[in-house]
Parts: sequence; C-alpha cells; structure tokens
Amino acid sequence: MVELQSARLDAVFHALSDPTRRAMLHRLAKGESTVGDLAAPFEMSFAGASKHVKVLEKAGLVRRAIEGRTHRCRLEAARLQEAQQWISYYERFWNERLDVLEGLLKAEDDKKRKRSK
Repeated sequence: MVELQSARLDAVFHALSDPTRRAMLHRLAKGESTVGDLAAPFEMSFAGASKHVKVLEKAGLVRRAIEGRTHRCRLEAARLQEAQQWISYYERFWNERLDVLEGLLKAEDDKKRKRSK
C-alpha cells in the first residue's frame, strides 16, 4: 500500500513540476476545458498539449472525455488533497522548529535587555 501511495504521490509531484501543467490545472480549476483551449495560451500544438494532459491524467489530476474530435478535460482534485496532506506534515514540522527558534531568540533578547539595564 505504501508503494502505491508513493508512486501516486511521485506522479502528482512530477506533474506539478512543470509550469505549463500547473497553468493547465489552474485553468481547469475554473471549469472544464478542451485540450485545444488548454494549448492556446502556450502557442503549442494539440499534440504538445495532449502530452501534458497525459502526464496530468497519469497522475490522476485530470480526467479526459473524448467526444468525436473534441477532447474535454476536467480537474480531479482528490490527488491534490493527497499531496497537500503530505506537504502539511512538513509544514507542521517547520512551524514547530520555527516556534522553538523564536522562543530561543526572544529569550536571548530578554537576556541582552536585562544586561544592558
């Protein structure tokens, strides 16, 4: 189970590592879009955009429906939630460390103030 979760998380972070794919996800967060519409802001071909969409599909971030020649895409946000949970662990880790550092710095400042009086 851990290997499956790790592979899924790896696929999500791989998909998110590219700015074009992140922009496509941002666009899809506003609603369903065609692959052609997703390609338009980047002046790329349908084939190029389709390759990006395939990476997003593999990561489980996008679902594509084909209607004739039209490829419609929609955001599947559940995988983003899994990535957020992973990131949240480290956010808590760093917040705790920074809180300790803040306490140490305040204690040091208090000592300096007492010495200067």
